[in-house]
Amino acid sequence: MWLKEKKALKDTDIVKAIFVLKHDDSSVRAFEKTLIDISTPSSVNYGKWLKPDEIIKSIAPAEANVKLVTDFLAKFGVTGRVSKFRDMIHVTMPVKTANEMLQTEFALFRSVSERDVALPRITKPYSLPSEVAKVVSIVDDIMRFPAMRSSPKSYGLDTTPLKDDDEFGACGTKCNGYTTPAVLESAYSYSSPVAKVAAGNSMSVAEFQLQYWDQADLTSFNKACGTDASVHDTIGGNNERICSAGGCVEALLDIEYIGAVANPIPLTVLYSADYSLLDWVDQVMSLDNPPLVHSVSYGNDEIQQTSDAYMQSVNIEFMTAGAMGLSILFASGDQGVWGRSGVGATYHPDFPAGSPYVTAVGGTDFASKGVIGEESAWSCGGGGFSDAFARPSWQEDAVSTYLSRAAAAGVLPSSEYFNASGRAYPDVSALGGQVNPYCVAVKGGSSFGGVAGTSASCPVVAGIFAQLNNVRLSAGKPALGFLNPLIYANPQCFNDVKDGSQNNCNRGTTGFSTTVGWDAATGHGSPNYACLAKVV
Repeated sequence: MWLKEKKALKDTDIVKAIFVLKHDDSSVRAFEKTLIDISTPSSVNYGKWLKPDEIIKSIAPAEANVKLVTDFLAKFGVTGRVSKFRDMIHVTMPVKTANEMLQTEFALFRSVSERDVALPRITKPYSLPSEVAKVVSIVDDIMRFPAMRSSPKSYGLDTTPLKDDDEFGACGTKCNGYTTPAVLESAYSYSSPVAKVAAGNSMSVAEFQLQYWDQADLTSFNKACGTDASVHDTIGGNNERICSAGGCVEALLDIEYIGAVANPIPLTVLYSADYSLLDWVDQVMSLDNPPLVHSVSYGNDEIQQTSDAYMQSVNIEFMTAGAMGLSILFASGDQGVWGRSGVGATYHPDFPAGSPYVTAVGGTDFASKGVIGEESAWSCGGGGFSDAFARPSWQEDAVSTYLSRAAAAGVLPSSEYFNASGRAYPDVSALGGQVNPYCVAVKGGSSFGGVAGTSASCPVVAGIFAQLNNVRLSAGKPALGFLNPLIYANPQCFNDVKDGSQNNCNRGTTGFSTTVGWDAATGHGSPNYACLAKVV
């Protein structure tokens, strides 16, 4: 929840906005076909990622439309930054100018849950001249309130005498019974650290909303767990002082575990105070050499987005990133089918996890506590069917089979709750639940805690795909890029999850259950690196 501040914004206070230009629909459809073609392993064009000038030629709005908007901004004395792919114009301007330009009023709103976070937002609809409105899809970052990210679920030390597999004790008694890097290495059949990093390999985690990291915690984690996770670069700033009070759990979870899986593949932390997907993906693609794999543990419900036009604009940027050869993975959420909006007349699918152009990562538990082996669905792992996006071709067979199989077994929820023809997610899963939480160093290296959620699952899977990129790059092949066609073409390379409760997050309602093969609770299951390394 956000509340309007009583104190008015000054005319000289600064606001930011993104003018997102419309794309030609036929060009978008053709571009999508190209993306699927170059992402499909059986295609002769597999891995032939596009160069920036090829992308601009394929999908960028007409230069006349860009000029129309920049000329409009210039009338108000504003010079916008045109994005690399000519479809977004980033603007910084005084409140007085913004009010006049957009025919609206800005006010300052403050988060109820995070009092340090305040954003300028409009208090009434904005307006553009008709000729400008014809070429602009949306003006973003002026009306949407981001849901403040809740920290992953934390748990106190398990004081039960340790009877688990030895790997659960790999980080010492401070992490008694927790999931450790050694547990993941055994469960998913990879080896760490990477013996030799291939030229050009790289990975990234995205952090928002005051989620910083500190070297003291990272050093403490490495010392306890026998790892050497490290950060190669931080873009967007960092404030380590916040971490001493325990305020960096999300970022530390991401960094400690993607690093533990895939170090020394260079890791970049991309930080932004605001949770703006368009700003983040533009930041990524504007880099001269953007990281090849991106792990993002943030999201909201589809119904919490500004509009379908906004989500489609984000989707086009994800398509562009995939066509460049980048792999983008998002956590599927920690509230089951009901999402952050809570129980209602229908399920609340996640965005961006429900986007067809990202890889959504769900959560599992070990079927038996402290035993590395079979996994079960985590009841709070996000999963389901998008209400906004149609089912893509690469998952048609898997999802159709699931719907038939679940209906025959009597475990398919009533059709009134979900859009059976929508993009289905998650695509894959990994440990993230509460049976054996992850061991994480926090509070400036002075403490360890247990943390659970798909925020843990996502960086682990991202780290494994960063390792798989290393296999390809070392063999002189291009990076994996958009992952989903590869994943759905190789279900045998994932540990199928066939057990577990419905992903209703224990709300006393229905949800999706696991089945043999792909399901809407765990996707294809968790990755088997040894198998995947043979098929990439």
